[in-house]
Order: sequence, then C-alpha cells, then structure tokens
Amino acid sequence: MFEQVVPVNKDRHAGKKVRMSNDFSFASNFHLAYLTTHEFVRAAFYYPVLFLEDKGNDEFRPVALLGLDAGENLFVDSQGNWTANYIPAIIRRYPFALSKSPEEDRYIVCVDETSSLLSDTEGAAMFDEAGNPTQVIENVKRYLGELQMMDQVTHEFIKFLVHNNLLTPLNMRVNVANQVRNITGCYVINEERLNNFTDQKFLELRQKGYLPAIYAHLMSLVQIEHLASLKKPTVEAGAGSASGNVANTISVPSSGTIQ
Repeated sequence: MFEQVVPVNKDRHAGKKVRMSNDFSFASNFHLAYLTTHEFVRAAFYYPVLFLEDKGNDEFRPVALLGLDAGENLFVDSQGNWTANYIPAIIRRYPFALSKSPEEDRYIVCVDETSSLLSDTEGAAMFDEAGNPTQVIENVKRYLGELQMMDQVTHEFIKFLVHNNLLTPLNMRVNVANQVRNITGCYVINEERLNNFTDQKFLELRQKGYLPAIYAHLMSLVQIEHLASLKKPTVEAGAGSASGNVANTISVPSSGTIQ
C-alpha cells in the first residue's frame, strides 16, 4: 500500500493538500489488515480476527482477514467502496504513517507521496502560508499517536497469550465457491486451554481488560464462513464440484499485510 513514505516536512510539502475520499481502491489487493485489541469488538461483526506469526520480529500479530486468497479484498467493490460498516484503523490512516525516530520513544509523521489523496490543487492544506502545520496535520498526529498507544497495549496482550500458551494453529474446512477448502497458516485462541485457567489466572485476564478482546476474537471466527460466501464460483470451481467436492488448501500468507 505504501510506496514512497517520507517524513512530513514543511519545505517539501508546503504546497500539498490532502483530499477527503471514500475511494478505497488502494486497499483492493490487501487480504489482511493489522488490528489493535481496541478494534476487536467492532471488527468481529464483519471480519475473522486471527493471529499471524511474524517470524521476522519473533511475535504474533492480530489481523482482520479481508480475503481468502493473497491479493484479494472482498470488502472493496469495483467502484472502490468499502462494503462493511467498520474499516480497520490502519486503513483509515492512509496516506499517513508513523516511523520510529532515532531519538528514543519518539516517532515521526510520514506520508506516502505517491498517494492519489495528495494534491497540489484539491483538499485541505497541510501547512499554512507561514509554514505552520494546519489542523489537518494536528489531527493526523493525534490520531496516529492514539494508534501507537493502542499498538503498545496490543503487544502486551499478545505477550500474555504467548506466555500462557493460548495460541494454536487454525485448521478449518469451509465450502468456498462450491469447493471444500482447508484454511491454514494462522492461529486462534485455544478455548479449551482458556477454560482450564485457574480462577486466579482468569481474574488476571479480567483485571488486564483482555476478556472483551478474547471473546470478540472467538465470536469472529464464524465470519470465515461469511468470507467464503462472498467468493464467486469460477469455471474451474464449477467443473471441480461437478465431480464431487474437491479439497484445496487456503494458506493465509503474511505477505500483503498493511504495515
């Protein structure tokens, strides 16, 4: 999604404006979107909330599954409209992002200069005539700052799940466009292990405020079947189903995750 991310700079972006748009075509080929725990409850109404292993950073990341195949977002239509009532925050922040500063505990606001949302003529100015950031930039800074704090809470949540061995690989069979397909490559919370928690450990969950996120995740798994229902049958799928259900594997790859 991001192609040319640079720090927002008054000299470089003095004449730039940001257009408001409901066109989400830029996200049409993203089958995953990173979530924070604060989003789980709302996201669970529309998307499967799953966990992917980020081997590069030796951690797990919670994501909304937007499609069953890489390069497929089933929630962006041909006109660029987002068809679900909740849009992940990481997508709503585009074309802005935070980048880690060399200074400890500081972040820099960046923008994707290739985005069609940036314009020389249309939209709200990023800087005023005196070179000061406008309310547009102040709003972006506040929004990205809130997301960064939510991200920190999410990392602590994931650490708790891993430390208590609550994550287990998902292996699920669904009917997708007249084919039975196996979904693998992602992780879910093991409900049996959760139910075997001691009263003290369960109280710790409640005190940390993790229970809503855990139960939202578990309830969201039914949305996998909803994703399957959004897939349109293809000629190949129809031919396969004519001779009986054909089992294929849908492996959820981490590539394509919106960073």
